[in-house]
Amino acid sequence: MNFISILIIAVGLGMDAFSVAIGIGATARVFSSLSVFRLSFHFGLFQVLMPIAGWFAGMTVANIIAEYDHWIAFGLLAFVGGKMIKESFHKEEKVHASDPTKGMTLIILSVATSIDALAVGLSFAFLQIPILYPSIIIGIVAFVMTALGMFFGERLGKIVGKRVEVVGGLILIGIGIKIVIDHMA
Repeated sequence: MNFISILIIAVGLGMDAFSVAIGIGATARVFSSLSVFRLSFHFGLFQVLMPIAGWFAGMTVANIIAEYDHWIAFGLLAFVGGKMIKESFHKEEKVHASDPTKGMTLIILSVATSIDALAVGLSFAFLQIPILYPSIIIGIVAFVMTALGMFFGERLGKIVGKRVEVVGGLILIGIGIKIVIDHMA
């Protein structure tokens, strides 16, 4: 598989990470280079590891996961999105919203945005395509797209204002719904 083909796949896989990063960047209470790096690093890392895991899992797990992977992604994104919407209705002085670039929320988002990469790894195994090089390209592209999404989202948050958390939460839920619809179609 040539570099251009891998790059196209990587950009397709990175779109979920980009969209989620926009929502997080727009709602971040504290926006810093460290939070951008942390989110970009984890999204990129999971985009590297999931195709490798899928590649090693082979055909056995493919049949099991394919039936409900979209529901897992939807559930994770809906959970985090719902939490963001709920937090948007609390007074800022009273509630210190959790940082989605830390802790369990970061892990949940990393898994949710990389489940499709698992399927790509499975496909590569079926086609007997070596996985390491494509996985590294996929991870780098996800890292860059996540960072760009965070910066774009931060600017969007300044424009939209205080209730941008509702928009960010709805974006995450919307991405989850899109994943379910794409898999059902």
